[in-house]
Amino acid sequence: MNNKEWKKWIFWFSFAVAVIIVYKTIDSVTAIFSWVGNLFNLLMPFFMALLLAYILYMPSKKIENGIKKIKFKILKNHARGLSVLCVYILTVLIIFLIINVVMPAISTSIKDLANNLPNYYNSALDYFNNLDEDSILSKIKINEQIKKLQSINFEEEILKYANIDNITSVLGGLLGATNVIFDLFVTIVVSVYMLLERSDIKSFLQNLSKAIFDKKTNETIARYYRKTNSIFFSFITSQLLDAIIVGIITAIAMSIMKVKYAVLLGFLIGLFNIIPYFGAIAAVIIAIIITIFTGGFAQAVWLAIIVVILQQIDANIINPKILGNSLNLSPILVIFAVTVGGAYFGVLGMFLGVPVVAFIKIILEDFISMKNCKIEENLRKEKNTKN
Repeated sequence: MNNKEWKKWIFWFSFAVAVIIVYKTIDSVTAIFSWVGNLFNLLMPFFMALLLAYILYMPSKKIENGIKKIKFKILKNHARGLSVLCVYILTVLIIFLIINVVMPAISTSIKDLANNLPNYYNSALDYFNNLDEDSILSKIKINEQIKKLQSINFEEEILKYANIDNITSVLGGLLGATNVIFDLFVTIVVSVYMLLERSDIKSFLQNLSKAIFDKKTNETIARYYRKTNSIFFSFITSQLLDAIIVGIITAIAMSIMKVKYAVLLGFLIGLFNIIPYFGAIAAVIIAIIITIFTGGFAQAVWLAIIVVILQQIDANIINPKILGNSLNLSPILVIFAVTVGGAYFGVLGMFLGVPVVAFIKIILEDFISMKNCKIEENLRKEKNTKN
């Protein structure tokens, strides 16, 4: 065979191998997605550890800088370890206070709400049964749906599901709970090591970047790293702090209004406030519905008015003060980020979708700006050439 024939055979052989690989990939797409999903679940504790270490990084750094100012040499030499220890002790103390101060009040409210649910149910049923035939709620036949729920024999339904398969499923759930505890342990341990060895990790990544990319690319990576760090840290810490403040203020306002389950509803609104737009709306709707049954329609209206005023104060005064530099995202982009993030990554995706979209927006703006500069430069060159 001459050289041309060899090239021809090598081309067709390569083409055939490529076709087989593509076919096998398409044929095994379900298995590939399953493998990727399992890998993601396996790495989830490490992602959570990175997030935890990231949240605790700034407090740890400030404590470390404070310890280094102390005259005792032994404290200076162990500033990193002591700062990490202090920040985790503070975190545990905050969790302890929440469990022993906030959670008992919330737990009491939940138990009381659960005990009174039959009464609220009967009140709702009486209300819908006494509606005028011309009312909107009568036309959509809500009372018929409630009667259907009333006709269900819950005891039979429970016995129906009390079989071997469902017991096995429950045991599987308990095993899953054990895995959650293990994942939590791994998350905490890995986050501690990340905080202790953050300088080594940062140095390694910088050296790796220098080994792979040229100087200009490295400068670009460093610039985007600073922007990313600013966006993510500002957003995460501000949203958590803002949620705590909103929850406390709302609970106090509800307590003054004598709204039942004020602490529970305030905690709920604060927690949901972490998720932009949708979270606050969903929590307020839940709070209004509960208040209609527990305090009447008039109190629910006043609750809605007060909560909307507090949300406006938060959106225009509290949140901007905490966040400092705004992410400069339009409501459309925020809604898009929350929707897509929630659809693919659940609650965590709804929370982190906004800073991710903000970062992508910065990259696109820089790309457009660079292209426009090149176009303007080419136009100037063409103009100078003509002259």
